[in-house]
Amino acid sequence: MAPEPDDPRDPLGLAADAPLLDGWLRFGAAVRAGTVLPFTIPGHKQRTHLVGDVVRGDVPLYAGLDSMKQDGGLLVTAERRAAAAWGVDWCRLSVAGATHANQAALLALGRPGQDVIVTRTLHRSLLLGLVLAGLRPVWVRPELDRASGLPAGVPAAAVTAALAAHPGACGVVLGDPSYVGTRSDIAAHAAAAHAAGLPLVVDGAWAAHFGFSPAVPPHALALGADALITSAHKTLPAWSQAALLLARTRRSGGLLDPSRLERGFDATHTTSPAGAILASTDAARALLQRHGADLVGGLVELVRGARERLAAVPGLAVLTGRPDGDPAGPLRVDPAKLVVLLAGTGAHGHAVEAELLAAGIPLEMADRDVLVPMVTLSDDESSVARLVDALTAAVEKHRGEPRAASAAASWTVEPATATDPRSAFFACHETVSAAAAVGRVSAELIAPYPPGIPVLAPGEVISAAALSALRDTLADGGRIAYAADPTLGTLQVIAR
Repeated sequence: MAPEPDDPRDPLGLAADAPLLDGWLRFGAAVRAGTVLPFTIPGHKQRTHLVGDVVRGDVPLYAGLDSMKQDGGLLVTAERRAAAAWGVDWCRLSVAGATHANQAALLALGRPGQDVIVTRTLHRSLLLGLVLAGLRPVWVRPELDRASGLPAGVPAAAVTAALAAHPGACGVVLGDPSYVGTRSDIAAHAAAAHAAGLPLVVDGAWAAHFGFSPAVPPHALALGADALITSAHKTLPAWSQAALLLARTRRSGGLLDPSRLERGFDATHTTSPAGAILASTDAARALLQRHGADLVGGLVELVRGARERLAAVPGLAVLTGRPDGDPAGPLRVDPAKLVVLLAGTGAHGHAVEAELLAAGIPLEMADRDVLVPMVTLSDDESSVARLVDALTAAVEKHRGEPRAASAAASWTVEPATATDPRSAFFACHETVSAAAAVGRVSAELIAPYPPGIPVLAPGEVISAAALSALRDTLADGGRIAYAADPTLGTLQVIAR
C-alpha cells in the first residue's frame, strides 16, 4: 500500500528521497488498513491494547520496513545515499548510537597490542572500544582555554609528536567538536596522520549538522578525516540512538579496509535493528540535503540571538570563537552550540538548573560554572526566547559574589598509565577504601556526569589529585558515574 497523500507523519515529503522512511510510512499505512497481520517480532504486533502508545511507531527493519530477506534493498540504498551525502564511499546506520559506531571504528582500526593516538578527553564509548579492540592508547590532550576553563582544540603538534614517538601506531582518534563545541584544526590533524601513513578517525557525535550550510564548518570528512562517527539524534530530528559511521575506504583511495569496517560494525550491532530509528536517520539525512542550508543557517541565527541576549546580562558570558591574534588566544567554536558561563554572576549552575527544571526546561548539562542548553533544528524563536527568559530569571534569583572560573577535572586530568585498558578491564580486582586506593591501579572507569569524560580509566594510577577532584564534584552536587561505589568511599583496583 502506498503512503497516504499529505501524510502528517512526513510533513516535508521526505519519503520520496528516503527509502527507509518510505518503508516506515508504507508499513504503518498497511497496518492501519488491516492489510498486514504480522507473525514476526516485535511481540506487540503493532497493537496498543496491552501496554498503550509506548509501542506506537515501533516497526522492525526485517519484515517491517523491508521483507525478512531484505528483497527491497532499502537499508543498502539508504546507506549509499548517506555515504554520497557526506562525500565518501562507505556508510552504516547504527541504532545503538555513536557509542556503537565509535567501538566499531576502533575494532576496524588495528590489531590487539598496537598503539593508537587518542584524545584523553574521550567519550566513555571510545575508552571501552579500546578494551574491545585491545589497543594501547597514547594520550594527547586539548589546550585549556584560560578565559573559560574549558577545553580548546587538540594541537596538531601534539599529534605529530605522538606519532613520531610511536611509529607502530595504527591511527589517530579525536573527539571533535568537544562536548562544549570547541574545535581542533582537523585538516592539520589529517595531514599529520596521513604523513605517517595512518588514518584519522573523528568522533563528531555533536556535529551532524556540519557541512550542510555555509554558516557552520565543513564536516571532518571534507577536511581530510578517514572516518566520521556522528549522532543523528543530537542536533537533528531523529530518534534516540540514531547514528552514522561514515568512511573513505581503500576502494576510493582511503586508508581504511571496508571489510574490517563491516566486521567491526556487525560485531557489536543488534541483529534486530529498530526500523523507526533507521527511518528517522534516513529522513534526517534527506532533510539535511534538501533543506540543510536554510535550517542550519536558521539554527545558527537562533543561537547567535540567544548569545547576544545572554551576554547582555551583567556578569553572564557565553562561549564564542576568537580569531587568530586575539589577546586571549584563538578559539574555534561551533556557531550552533550555546554554552553559558556563570562564574561572573556568582550563581551556582546546579541552582540555576533546578529553577529551569521547575519551569519545565531540562538542560543537557549543568555544573557549577557552565550550562549547556541544546538548541537544535527543531527549535524556533519562541522556544529559545522561553529558554533565555527563564535562564535570565534564574540567574538573577541566585546571583552572588562573582568568582573566577575553574577548570573541571574532566578537562584537566593528567593520567599516569600503568597498563593498557584491556589488561586492566580483565585483571583480577579488589575493593579498597579510597585512602588505600591512592597509588594503586584503577580497575574501573570513573567520570563526573555530565559530560561523562573519565577522570580515572582502567589501567591508570589513582592519584590523590584525581580522587580529590572527583570528591569535589560530588560535594558540589555533581553525579559520579560508572563507579561501582558512586559515593567514592571505596574504589576497585587491580589486585596485587
